[in-house]
Amino acid sequence: MSGSIPFYQKHHRHYDRGYRSKGTESKMSQYQSTSRYTGGSSISTTGRSSGLKVSSYSGLEASRLSPVPKRAKPTYLAVDKENQIIGYVVPIFREFATGFSDTEEARVRNTSAHMARRDLFTRGLEMERSEVISRKEAIRESAERISLTKTIHEHEEHFKHMNEDSLMHAPEFVIKPRSHTVWEKQCVRLHCTVSGWPEPRVVWYKNNVSIDPLANPGKYKLESRYGVHSLEINRCDFDDTAQYHVSAMNSKGELSAYASVVVKSRFHQDSKSHYNADAELEGAPGAPLDVRCLDANKDYIIVTWKQPAVDGGSSILGYFVDRCEIGTTHWIQCNDTPVKFARFPVTGLVEGRSYSFRVRAVNKSGMSRPSRVSEPVAAMDPADRARMRGSTSAPWTGQIIVTEEEPAEGVVPGRPRELQVTEATKNYVVLSWNPPGEKGLEGVMYYVEKCVSGTDSWQRVNTEIPVRSPRFALFDLAEGKSYSFRVRCCNSAGVGEPSDPTEATTVGDKLDIPSAPGKVIPTRNTDTSVVVSWEASRDARELVGYYIEGSVVGSNVWEPCNNKPVNATRFICHGLMTGEKYVFRVRAVNAAGISQFSQESEAVEVKAAIASPSPPYGITVLECVHDSMVLAWKQPNFIGGADITGYFVDYREVIDGVPGKWHEANIKSISERAYRVSDLKENKKYQFQVRAANMAGVGIPSLPSDTFLCEEWTIAVPGPPHDLLLRDVRNDSLVLLWKPPVYQGRDPVSGYYIDIKEADAPEEAWRGVNNKATEKTYFKINNLNEGETYVFRVRAQNKAGVGKTSDITEPVPALTKPGTKEIVVNVDDDGVISLNFECCDLKPDSKFVWSKNYEEITDTSRLSVETKGNKSKAVFNTPAEEDIGIYSCLVTHTDGASSSYNLNEEELKKLLEISHEHKFPIIPLKSELAVEMLEKGKVRFWLQAEKMSANGKIDYVFNDNALSQGEKYKMNFDKNSGVIEMIMDSLTPADEGTFTFQLQDGKATNQSSLVLIGDVFKELQKESEFQRKEWFRKQGPHFIEYLGYEVTPECCVILKCKVGNIKKETTALWSKDGREIKSDQHLGFTEGVLKLEIAQISKKDSGVYEVVLKDDRGKDTSTLNLTDQGFKDLMNQVFTFIANSSTPLKITSTDKGIRLYTFVSYYNDLLQVTWHYKDAAIAFSDRIKSGVVGDQLWLQITEPTEKDMGKYAIEFHDGKGGLRRTVELCGQGETVFSAAIAEKNRARVAGGLPDVVTIQEGKALCLTCNISGDPAPEVTWLKNDREITSDDHCILKFESGKFASFTITAVNTSDTGKYSILVKNKYGTESGDFTVSVFIPEEAGGKKK
Repeated sequence: MSGSIPFYQKHHRHYDRGYRSKGTESKMSQYQSTSRYTGGSSISTTGRSSGLKVSSYSGLEASRLSPVPKRAKPTYLAVDKENQIIGYVVPIFREFATGFSDTEEARVRNTSAHMARRDLFTRGLEMERSEVISRKEAIRESAERISLTKTIHEHEEHFKHMNEDSLMHAPEFVIKPRSHTVWEKQCVRLHCTVSGWPEPRVVWYKNNVSIDPLANPGKYKLESRYGVHSLEINRCDFDDTAQYHVSAMNSKGELSAYASVVVKSRFHQDSKSHYNADAELEGAPGAPLDVRCLDANKDYIIVTWKQPAVDGGSSILGYFVDRCEIGTTHWIQCNDTPVKFARFPVTGLVEGRSYSFRVRAVNKSGMSRPSRVSEPVAAMDPADRARMRGSTSAPWTGQIIVTEEEPAEGVVPGRPRELQVTEATKNYVVLSWNPPGEKGLEGVMYYVEKCVSGTDSWQRVNTEIPVRSPRFALFDLAEGKSYSFRVRCCNSAGVGEPSDPTEATTVGDKLDIPSAPGKVIPTRNTDTSVVVSWEASRDARELVGYYIEGSVVGSNVWEPCNNKPVNATRFICHGLMTGEKYVFRVRAVNAAGISQFSQESEAVEVKAAIASPSPPYGITVLECVHDSMVLAWKQPNFIGGADITGYFVDYREVIDGVPGKWHEANIKSISERAYRVSDLKENKKYQFQVRAANMAGVGIPSLPSDTFLCEEWTIAVPGPPHDLLLRDVRNDSLVLLWKPPVYQGRDPVSGYYIDIKEADAPEEAWRGVNNKATEKTYFKINNLNEGETYVFRVRAQNKAGVGKTSDITEPVPALTKPGTKEIVVNVDDDGVISLNFECCDLKPDSKFVWSKNYEEITDTSRLSVETKGNKSKAVFNTPAEEDIGIYSCLVTHTDGASSSYNLNEEELKKLLEISHEHKFPIIPLKSELAVEMLEKGKVRFWLQAEKMSANGKIDYVFNDNALSQGEKYKMNFDKNSGVIEMIMDSLTPADEGTFTFQLQDGKATNQSSLVLIGDVFKELQKESEFQRKEWFRKQGPHFIEYLGYEVTPECCVILKCKVGNIKKETTALWSKDGREIKSDQHLGFTEGVLKLEIAQISKKDSGVYEVVLKDDRGKDTSTLNLTDQGFKDLMNQVFTFIANSSTPLKITSTDKGIRLYTFVSYYNDLLQVTWHYKDAAIAFSDRIKSGVVGDQLWLQITEPTEKDMGKYAIEFHDGKGGLRRTVELCGQGETVFSAAIAEKNRARVAGGLPDVVTIQEGKALCLTCNISGDPAPEVTWLKNDREITSDDHCILKFESGKFASFTITAVNTSDTGKYSILVKNKYGTESGDFTVSVFIPEEAGGKKK
């Protein structure tokens, strides 16, 4: 038997863990810590294998081994928590045959005892050796089996790594980002957890635009760590309100998750504009929320949404649903009328295409902006969608390829199964069913039929719309009626049997609007938030959530507190204004609509919860008498969030240094920080403690004070001032306040001295601030060094001297705190003078305390204080000299926020002047209100202001009634020119009255009025009507100038008119007294003038003339009345021309007397003339006559005498002033008479001679004429202006002084010529002419032939 150690006990590197790396040791320790890696028994071994737990295995029966307990079959594979194989375990084998070690066995073998026993135990040793051999064989088999298992496992791992698809998978969101609603200037963080292999690439988007942190430094922060990805948005503002989504992508696919961020402004700001920012019109509702798509099929999708929180002030009438096909930007409205329910079935979709949806709300004010679009959804069979989701071989691309199995040839589909009404409202009914069970019928279509209950008439609903989905929505059903429905399948083989009909379904809303929530209870939370809880709505079905609204007490303006419905019955309303009182109300919402509001809650003030104050400190004695002491102390540093309501003082006697029991000095709290403790014992020592109290209770007491001796003070100087306060701390100044000493000394206090030193300076550094004592209990300390810390104290003075110093103040640095504001003086548009102070560090219980000369103002007769939010205003009621002083404002519960303002006499005078200018401003006008006529008879009222701002306002008033823009009134205000106008289409009798324009620009006002009554209004109305008719008339051919007349200098009358807007087809018809005038003159329109000439007007031309213009656009008529007065006026104008054409009046002598005459260019029988003698009309007689010869008007005086001498005139009458022609007949009697005699006796050729004589040659010619004159005239005959004498051929005779004859016995051609007779006597000469023409008969006959 060999004494060598078996190989499995040797220090082999492969099995000895001493040679293992640290990583291997760590892994092995993990495996061993799990019970599944350990065997059924564990034996301690020596060396490096000590303590190691392994699993053992043997191929032999347990009885053949060492006597160890029977164990279960172990495993040598190491697995993790998910049962995945990660390694294998090699067991450590132990020796059971002997209990000796190597050294001991050698020693025993060499001893005699061993030699003596060897033979005795030889048999046993051989058996044991045989057992060892068997064990070696078993171990060898076990090792081979382990090696084989390892090889197989490694082979599997190799192929697993070679086949990457078994490990790779598309991205998946383990945790999706969630939506947030935050306040302005807060930060928000969106985060998600993504799994996938290879590791997905993550990109964040805002409104589908990728976010680049470098483009907005400091705004966005992106982090990715261990599969957790986050987007942080710093200091949110309203522009950050958007839809954000995160996209994860790798080679196996892409996936996105969405979240919304809503940024709200603080409640006291214009939160309504933020919550209703989506509303395009004033009063329109907000956009609907959370649009989702449910139950998507091949051509049918149900769209759901949540009602908006803001309804615009009126109930929502319904909703419109829009759809957009993915890849396009064209939105299509799905419903023609608004639906009341917050869900709607969309049909008519194209199978295989993807759509997104949005919803718009509508109320009586208008339409909201669209909601955010839904996630894309594909119109496809749900089974196909499930199969596509289950396949991860390729990423989702948004494109769907629809394939259909061809129906089985010649097989008519069976009945649809399980038909039911899944949804019924008054707008629609939704049916759903299962396809027939036969295979090969995937290409079937469906026909839906309806039947009114109580009848057997089935009507097919979708005759034109192919139904591919086992869903269908029916519209246009009669509300209140009951229907049954059934469905048929069809394919190319035919139409199948109908399904079983549904039960009778009544059309109407089945879901009721929830009832109003119960009692609403608000609870204080923080200085800007309130917790609101309420009782849930009773019997509410399908409740979506609740909307909460809040209102400042007294404002009656309700603002939404949440943008999305709250599922719980408790909500924290943030963003409230500290110090304001709010009431709240709640309403519930489900798919049917929004409930009525709950009852308003009780008012709650927004302020933080309170706690009891900290202890006061700095207890000092201000005065001491024999049985009492006056104590003072400082306010606690922490007041507990509420005003301190009072203090409680305790005292105890100290005897020989041992304090006694505490006693209460006051049972009722005191408000001042000074108190007299009475009933003390003289010359006894006491200690004191003080406790502060507020609404939350009484705080803990202060530390015991120093020990004070109760003995009466007898010093002459005053005691110490107390209660030193610091106000208006700035970089170079501050104000110190104090209270007078309680102990005055022998004489009253006459002044105070202030001391100052640096906080870290020694006592010797105290120095005075004022050299002269101040009588006031406040003092402004200037010339401080910025950043230096100071302490102060005050001393009082009386006649006896300067008293004790006060306690020093707390150290204060000379620094202006960030955000510090100063008091601002303002004069508003009403001329009101006010002091304004703003505090940015307001606490819930902070109050603004106004003081004059640092004494709180309690009398409001001179100054009124208004506080709102973090601003306070002190308004002077009637500013006067008594208001001069130092005004200051202190904000309690802050770190010394205060400011002061010195109102001196000069400043007050300046403010009063500005106030007067603001109180009575007037808008200057360039022109007052006026009226003018526009085209089409429109009436324009207008005025012009010199200057008005863009915020100027105009009120239009008629008879004290306001006018508004509409069909009748068109208002316009040109802000650039200042022209204000109002235009009316026409005037009616109801418009008679006073028109007023009232102008307002801020405080400045003005107005201007125009009175239109009586004749003024009637004329304007008449003109408006005329202009209106004129406009319509001028749309066709019309008269620019109506028919009139013109008299020419030749006294011709021309009727004419001017026309416009004519064309080639326009005709003009003249008529007189209704009869058409036939005119030879061409009436053209080249110059736009029509004329009708009357050459010699007479009475017969009197009448009514009319011209009619006509074409296809209309006609216009112009009439001229020339009858009666019209004709007289015309003739008077003619008479004027005749009178003006008359020649000067002349005198001539006739054989009968004297003739006065004048010539006119044209004489008309209707002309009236009057002859005057010495300015009196002449009475005609046989001696004096007047008449007209041709164009000559004459007056004949027969046998004139001296009495006929004087001034004569002829007067032409033209209806106006007329015209006179005069002549003077004076001193000419003899001359005129002689001229008359001469004219009477003048030689004349009375007549008898022809103008032309034509005679045949050879004939005799004899002509005779009468001659007159006294004396008898001389007669001379002329031929061709040459005198001829009597001879045989031409015989000339003059007989009896009266008859002259001319005779040619036989005429010949030489007698042809011009002949004249000339008669002459002393009174005158006259001639007569005639022509003789001689012809030869033969020539005449030849010519005739």
